[in-house]
Amino acid sequence: MSPWITVCPVADILPGTGVCALIGEQQVAVFRPYADEQVFAISNIDPFAQASVLSRGLIAEHQGELWVASPLKKQRFRLHDGRCMEDEAHSVAHFASRVVDGVVQVAAA
Repeated sequence: MSPWITVCPVADILPGTGVCALIGEQQVAVFRPYADEQVFAISNIDPFAQASVLSRGLIAEHQGELWVASPLKKQRFRLHDGRCMEDEAHSVAHFASRVVDGVVQVAAA
């Protein structure tokens, strides 16, 4: 099995949004903050609400870092490592991600 799982063409993710992908048994939120090919992947499960919603969160920049705010209770999770701004004990998993030949790939866990 390849360590990289193909998710979708990067063009399928609108800049400033995220999508949910099933990587093995895990729901992964894949974000494309800008119109370039930079992508980030974290768990899609909001640890505060135990709901699969982070891919629908709002991307924001705070102190030079990119975060996604949960659409439910608004806790923020840093895109590059999954750290929760409000409570590090509730941080989420982070997954390596990349774009190769216009296709988003996420590392298998």
